[in-house]
Amino acid sequence: MTTQVNILLTGNELMNGDVIDTNSVMFAQQLNDIGLTINKKVTIADDLALLCAEIVQLSQTADVLLINGGLGPTIDDLTSQALAQACCVDLHLDPQAHTHLKKWAKRRNTQLNQPNLKQAYLPLGSEIVDNATGSAVGIRIQLGQCLIICTPGVPSELSHMLKDEIIPSLQQLFPITNKQNLIRLQTFGMGESTLQALINDKLPDWPNEIAIGFRAAMPLLEVKLSVQCPKGKELLAQWQHKLSNLLGSHILTTGKSNHVTIADYLVPLLIKSQQKITLAESCTGGLIASQITAIAGASAVFEAGFVTYSNKMKSEMLDVPAATLISHGAVSKATVLAMAKGALAKSNADYVIAVSGIAGPDGATEDKPVGSVWIAWGNKQALQAKYYCIPVARQHFQQVVAARSLDLIRRMLINS
Repeated sequence: MTTQVNILLTGNELMNGDVIDTNSVMFAQQLNDIGLTINKKVTIADDLALLCAEIVQLSQTADVLLINGGLGPTIDDLTSQALAQACCVDLHLDPQAHTHLKKWAKRRNTQLNQPNLKQAYLPLGSEIVDNATGSAVGIRIQLGQCLIICTPGVPSELSHMLKDEIIPSLQQLFPITNKQNLIRLQTFGMGESTLQALINDKLPDWPNEIAIGFRAAMPLLEVKLSVQCPKGKELLAQWQHKLSNLLGSHILTTGKSNHVTIADYLVPLLIKSQQKITLAESCTGGLIASQITAIAGASAVFEAGFVTYSNKMKSEMLDVPAATLISHGAVSKATVLAMAKGALAKSNADYVIAVSGIAGPDGATEDKPVGSVWIAWGNKQALQAKYYCIPVARQHFQQVVAARSLDLIRRMLINS
């Protein structure tokens, strides 16, 4: 029998559009990985009667009800109270939740106040679900035949709780014997339509037993291969190999990945080769450096970068000749190559990325439209530069430039 899973999300901020719901996506992806699918998802405002009614109704049609949000310290956080009413029990000061709160406050060198203490009042008969990063513990309680698990609405806290507590628990309670085989390929450098056209052209006999799907998560594109029938399982390895050969270096990794930047793949390559990288950024304003230093262990491969937004700083910090800037402009092959050489000389790094472009909406010229960018990359022995035109919104432009730049070095490393 299929395990029925319902989800209830609560919060006025979800209903009025102040917050975009990413948590239900997180639930769906991680549940799918263990063979569980969501049967029903409901989102409601912070209303005690409505919340209580939905808990009762959703629990009657599910084996598992996951409630997200409403566990905080403020007056509009109503999940614990509604859950107690739905289960016909009282709230009480839970000793474990209270201890958790006191430890949380001690780590932050702060005093617990009455609103904070509200988070330690849980329904009688419930158990806590540990929250390693936040103040509010999760709640686990049985209502009839349904297991109810409540989680905070903060995405980073939910992510840790799913990985460390909830998913392992559900795997034990609801083992899946007919779980589908699923392979994920994290790719960069091709859009969905281009990739689909390539598969249609080069692999026209793709078997019906292997479903192929795409999930765009800028800057990466995830390609999913899934099978459920015996024949599909037999064919999966063979066709994965064919697809991998077709895509080549567009594939960053195989398997589930929470990575969101190319830096997640580049930094380990640099660590393995014991080489360092430096950056000379203009239009990205330090974004590339930020993505590199967000990776644990980045200090082994990154010592310094340069954000030279003005022509004056390009000359003073990176020794870009004034004549180059006058003759060719800041957004030019000659300038980014000079920026790259200057960054290498001053940092003594092994590899470099230099970028200069027009993020817009202003600054364009007749021969350099908004979205123009020159990227230089390489090492002292081999520096290259390439022009791209990426006519998208400013923030998206910066993200794409950062991803393309990091990927150029990644490809250089894997081909060396």
